Formats: sequence, structure tokens, C-alpha cells
Amino acid sequence: MNRKNKSSQKIFIGRTEELGLLEGLAKSHRSTLIVIKGRRRIGKSRLVSEFAKNKRFLSFVGSSPIKSVSAQDQRDVFANQLSALFHLPPFQFTDWLDGFAHLSLHLSNKPTVILFDEISWMGSKDPTFIPKLKIWWDKVSEQKNNIILILCGSVSTWIEDNIIKSTALFGRVSLQIALNPLSISESYLFLKENGVQASPYDIFRILSITGGIPWYLENIQCDETIDQNIKRLCFSAHGLLVNEFDLIFHDLFDKRGSVYKELVTILAGGMRDYTEIRKRMNYPEGGVLAPYLNALITCGYVSKHQSWSIKTGKPGAKSLFRLSDNYLRFYLKVIEPLLGKINLNAFQDVPLSSIPGWNSIMGIQIENLLLSNRRRILKSIGIHPQDVVMDNPFVQHPTKQHEGVQIDYLVQTTTKTLYLCEVKFKRNEIQSEVITSVQRKIERLSFPKGYAVCPILFHFNGVSDPVIDARYFYRIIDLNDFLKTS
Repeated sequence: MNRKNKSSQKIFIGRTEELGLLEGLAKSHRSTLIVIKGRRRIGKSRLVSEFAKNKRFLSFVGSSPIKSVSAQDQRDVFANQLSALFHLPPFQFTDWLDGFAHLSLHLSNKPTVILFDEISWMGSKDPTFIPKLKIWWDKVSEQKNNIILILCGSVSTWIEDNIIKSTALFGRVSLQIALNPLSISESYLFLKENGVQASPYDIFRILSITGGIPWYLENIQCDETIDQNIKRLCFSAHGLLVNEFDLIFHDLFDKRGSVYKELVTILAGGMRDYTEIRKRMNYPEGGVLAPYLNALITCGYVSKHQSWSIKTGKPGAKSLFRLSDNYLRFYLKVIEPLLGKINLNAFQDVPLSSIPGWNSIMGIQIENLLLSNRRRILKSIGIHPQDVVMDNPFVQHPTKQHEGVQIDYLVQTTTKTLYLCEVKFKRNEIQSEVITSVQRKIERLSFPKGYAVCPILFHFNGVSDPVIDARYFYRIIDLNDFLKTS
């Protein structure tokens, strides 16, 4: 989908499924409560404004929760927004029920979308906020059949605890949407529609850093080269992505930010199971580390992958945690170690390729990007999702019986086939040593008799004739095809 919003003239790309769900509820002719959550900058409020663009739209947003902001400050912000929306003289209220009642005075028989954006900021300082929201919403939904109330926010843990699992709002939420990054093809279309002209290789470099986060993509300037954009965003003293990390951890995790940062720093070095993470952080066995990990998962920054037994096709006892957010990993692996030099603008005239570890981190970032686009991977191999038993990055720990091995992405299907995927992101053609590397992985991999292993090679700038002539790989897949709309 590709549309321009008439009021803002901003390009809107993707979110077809989410818009379809919202429109379906809008046609039900009953008042509906909807929750939308997702990481910072993912485009939650933009989705709502696109959905509401031909409807009466009343938008309210909480004030950023700096230390000095009180519960009354949040109510004052709400009152100011009411005044601005309905052209009223300034007023104040000291109880949320009064504020909600004032909003009700302006609800008509016309279908209306109401957005409470950054709902956690709005209500976290007042423990009576959710119970009073419930009282007001029950009354509105009984009296009117044309109101869609959308609660939206980046602090997904607060939403989960206070809205989704709340006894006050139990049974009242008709739809939950957890917004994910744009796909590779949607991100490419987004950049093109914003006038960005770049080679596919450069597009993938940008996506490896931004991970398909719309607001980050919006800040790619079409009158700069990709290298210039990356330097401006990531390697200049006031770069947007230089300061974004601290904003994320301040807004989401506040006083516990140091614990969360230590967690994501550990995971930036690779997938880890719970025990490994606990030992690296020197947490006691009976510690409360699990809630922190769950919070990172809920907020969309970390993914939990079940280990599994190839023999049984069933999940194993251990879960692996992976830093799934491309930006966070890039910050921790590349930006943070160089902050001193970045603050001195030392990279202004330095080629990106000279940055320590640049090529290797780009490869890891691309692997992570692909894992967020699994449907496209399966389609490119020719696997129907219904035929998948398990699919994930795969780690086989060494034992007395077999060696250890780590696989970028392994797909086990109902036909007893293991698709072993190798990802190579290089500017030059892939040479035949890739065959030797994959052969070693297959030799180390322990799997039952009767299984077939099909090696898959994902590449970017072609493979050499010897690799093609060897006919070793079941599929050789060009990553450039992922930029096309599928």
C-alpha cells in the first residue's frame, strides 16, 4: 500500500493487515476499545492517524515522564489539549473523571476515533487512572455505538500490566496490535517514495542499521549519499542515532535502565540461554532476572527462541534469548565504543570501511534483519509455513558425542528435511571456500538417520562460477530479490 496523507502529505507504506483489522471493527457499528503497542519510533500513532484520516479524530498524548512531571501535570496537559481541540478557554481539573466527562460533552453521533497516545505517561503517576478510565469507558460504550478508543504506547510492559492483564478492563479490549518493523521490501519502497536513490547494497546497509523502523527511515535524506547519511545519523556528535539509545532506556526503563542495558549488552555478543546470562551478570540462582528479560521481549527489543530436538521436533528445555533490534545491536557494537571520537566529530572525513570491525558487524546485522523477515525467507526457499516443524537460529552445544556448531538459520520440515541457511553479505562474489565452511557445519550437526540436509546460500553480489558448477547448494538466493514487493 502506498498513499499520501492529505493533511501531512507524508508517505504511508505497509500496515495493510493492521488497517484491515481496524477498518473491520469500524464497520461493526459498536463502540470499541483497541490497544496498540510497539517499540519507540515504530509508527503506532502514524498508523492510527492513517486509519482515522477520513473520520472525526481526537488525539491526546501524555507528557514525557521526566522526574518533575506529576499526576496533576498530566491532567493539565490533557486539559490543554481539550481546550485546543474544541477552542475553549483554558481550564483545569483535579480528577480524571472530570476530564473524561468534559471529553464526553464533545462526543456526537458522528463516528469518532479517540487516541490516548503514550498512555503509560498519561496514567503512570496516578494509580486511579485506569479504574476511572474504565468507569468512563463503560458509560460511553453503553450510550454510544460509534466511538473507537485506541490506547497506544511504547512502554509495552506498563500496557501489559495495567491494561491487558488489568481486572478493571478485563473483557473490554476488542483488539490488540503489536506493531513490528516494516519488511525489507516495504522499507525499500518507503525510502524510494521519500526520494532516496541508492544501490541495493547501500539500501541493505541502511536497513542493517535501522531495521525497518519508519521514523529512522524518515531521517534518511535524499540529497545525501548513504555514507553521508550514516555518518550524520551515527557518527556525528549530535546524530539522531547517537542519542537515541539513552532516550529509549530513559523512557522505557527509568531507574532500572542500567540492568536492562547490561542485558542487551550481553545479548549484543550473541544468543544466550538464561543460565549464561545470569552467570555473566553475577545474578544469584534465585534472582529476579526473568522479569527484565520478559520486559525486553514485550517491548520488542529481544526475541525468545526455543531450542529444539531435531530427533523429536519438539522444543527443548532451554530457551535462547537474542537481541532482535538492529539499531540496539549496532549502537552497542559500533557507536558506543567510539562515542569519545564521535563527540569530537573525528569521523567526518573517515571512510566507514575503516571503522574497526565494520564488515563483520554488517554481516551480523544483515543476518538479524533477515530473521525479522522469515516469511520472505521461507517463500524464497519454497517452503510453506504449514510444513515447518521448527525454525530458528540453531546452536548445538559441544558434548562428548559431538562438536558444537552454530547455524545462522535452520528450518526443520515435516518431510524430515533440514534447510541449513548460510548468509553472506559481501561486496564481491562469494568464492568456493563457502562450500567448505558449510560442509564443516553439516559434519558437526547431529541429526537422526533418514533426514536430509539441504544447504541454502543467501548472497548479495553474486557467486563465483566454481560455486555454481559444484551444484552443492540446494538454493542460491539473491538478497536483491528481497527488495521486490512479494
